[in-house]
Amino acid sequence: MPTVAFHTLGCKVNFYDTEGIWQVFKHHGYTQVPFEETADVYVVNTCTVTGSGDKKSRQMIRRAVRTNPDSVVVVTGCYAQIAPDEIARIEGVDLVIGNDKKSKIVEYVEAVRREQHPFLVVDNILKTREFEELDVPFFEERTRANLKIQDGCNNFCTFCIIPWARGLIRSRAPEKIVTQATKLARAGYREIILTGIHTGGYGADLDGYRLAHLLKDLEGVPGLHRVRISSIEASEIDDELIEVLAESTQVVNHLHIPLQAASDPVLKKMNRHYTVQQFADKLAKLREALPQLAVTSDVIVGFPGETDEQFEETYEFVKRERFSELHVFPYSKRKGTPAAKFADQVPEDVKHTRVERLIELSRRLTAEYAASFVGKEIEVIAEHPVQMADEATKAQLSQHALADRIVVGHASNYLKVAFTVPQGRDLTSVIGEVSSVRIDETSSTLQIGTFASLVTVPEETEERLRRMTS
Repeated sequence: MPTVAFHTLGCKVNFYDTEGIWQVFKHHGYTQVPFEETADVYVVNTCTVTGSGDKKSRQMIRRAVRTNPDSVVVVTGCYAQIAPDEIARIEGVDLVIGNDKKSKIVEYVEAVRREQHPFLVVDNILKTREFEELDVPFFEERTRANLKIQDGCNNFCTFCIIPWARGLIRSRAPEKIVTQATKLARAGYREIILTGIHTGGYGADLDGYRLAHLLKDLEGVPGLHRVRISSIEASEIDDELIEVLAESTQVVNHLHIPLQAASDPVLKKMNRHYTVQQFADKLAKLREALPQLAVTSDVIVGFPGETDEQFEETYEFVKRERFSELHVFPYSKRKGTPAAKFADQVPEDVKHTRVERLIELSRRLTAEYAASFVGKEIEVIAEHPVQMADEATKAQLSQHALADRIVVGHASNYLKVAFTVPQGRDLTSVIGEVSSVRIDETSSTLQIGTFASLVTVPEETEERLRRMTS
């Protein structure tokens, strides 16, 4: 059997696409092997959000060529879409394929082998109007499932290259989404994360059908316990969506709403589609309808021209609105975007100081939010034993008397939780399932709790058994 290996850089959408591409290869009789091993075909799914993403992508491409010079090396993803000629010049690259042609990837691999010359298959993605279907009935190494509902973005923020890499909004047909959600629920997934390049923009290209309608339709999927929206813009949260969120039995009590800045002049230069007051008003409405809602966010610091006073506005807004966690990024020039040509670029040391201040604030806010759950029970999906956790988590729990019985996962509000599985209960019966956990200790990084009960009962599907034992 021919073999294929994958390396994915970047966002959740890229990881979803790689799973979809793997399903196409699998359908054509391929076996997957680790990227470090010798394979007949290597697929590098690239990222181009920053210049460092381009650099890492080139490194992985060259690694594949070195590992097996006789293989077919395929490059796809956002960097491939933006700079196909640059990638094609890398010695050993056989196929560069655009972001709207991934479903045909095996056909082009076979053409490379048949005709014995490289192919470059990249068109102007801004002209693409149809969502490209990539069916993912299950994920190889995940206990929570991503479900891609749209691609592309219409916002054209001045710091972002993504519309040129992914094209304009293309929404997946509602019936296709519901069908795949049903498959994923049958495969034993208790949580589905609705994802896309601009998830909240779902339906902008459909006739009177938006995210709120999709959430209603997903309520009818049997066995689907939790639905999470990967990210949504404040400008897309309307009264209808808030009403659906308040009534839903599935949507988790967590929303990720990118802020980027809390200064109106900075937001205007970024071409963001809201003011600070409008953002605050949306948060107030959400919290009135959903009192237990956790709100996480993204912030970019050091955007060109951002003054100390404007940064302080952002800092005070974050502090006042009490986000439960922040992802903080220093502004990085991205060639090809309007902001890269803006004057008044902020010095790197100033960016660094601002990043550190916001990260410290985020830690404090997370710790305060987590502390409010001490003594309470919350629902957690265990994702893996502590031995498979990140180094910081392992170090924190390695000396625990029952370390070999501890599992780690995320609560519905996205707090990271570790808890001990009672003696006599198989760890695999808890992994991937929803457990009720009483929170005993909290911090800014990890919450520790006690198992109370199993909320969902394992179903011994073939896919679940394979995931749990692999």
